[in-house]
Amino acid sequence: MATHASETPYMARREALATYFDSTAKQAWIDLTSDTKVSGIRATVRAGREEMRNTLVSWLPRDLRRTKVLDAGCGTGALAVAAACRGAEVTGVDVAGGLVEVARERAPGFIGHGRIRWHSGDMLDPAFGNFEHVVAMDSLIHYSPEDLVDAVAELAQRTSRSILFTFAPHTKLLGAMHSVGKVFPKSDRSPAIVPVSETELRARLGALSDWKIGRTERVSSGFYTSQALELVRRG
Repeated sequence: MATHASETPYMARREALATYFDSTAKQAWIDLTSDTKVSGIRATVRAGREEMRNTLVSWLPRDLRRTKVLDAGCGTGALAVAAACRGAEVTGVDVAGGLVEVARERAPGFIGHGRIRWHSGDMLDPAFGNFEHVVAMDSLIHYSPEDLVDAVAELAQRTSRSILFTFAPHTKLLGAMHSVGKVFPKSDRSPAIVPVSETELRARLGALSDWKIGRTERVSSGFYTSQALELVRRG
């Protein structure tokens, strides 16, 4: 992604997400990522997210001491804490400053050899430095295939070992929901999830010559459907 001017599709979507998660959706997201009782639909989403988070964390090395990890789109911080508990030096970044504050408040005071630095901002900002591993759980699912792969390519420039991210796989249900959302937009609705063809995504990722595609796993739980993909640096 060559620029981050405010008029680019990436930045427009990023700002829409920041506004949504810091206003309309903030309390719902806090509840979803806690032990608070939620409705049946949200309970399936919570279960799906927990399964996906456990999957991504299981793809990281067991021993992360002296290892820098970027949690790109950290939300309220559960994945960052899990990585830090393995000893990682985690940078947790999210566009929604309110959720980052929740993450900071929820983080345990002692996490062994690990530590977490919380930031509100753009996960692609090179000022955050270089990492061995990057994890982007459900933080790229609102972007077009072009912007998604461009974002991964930017992260790849500062990553030495692996990039783990999720995308919304193109299914009949997600495709229909996406189409209806375009026809009937609502000002208070979350920016639409963009279903992506796995075949198209793999083809686009093929342009990253220093990287190869590793594991993949789809999680479906009620209204939650997301697919994890692992990129591993060659050599």
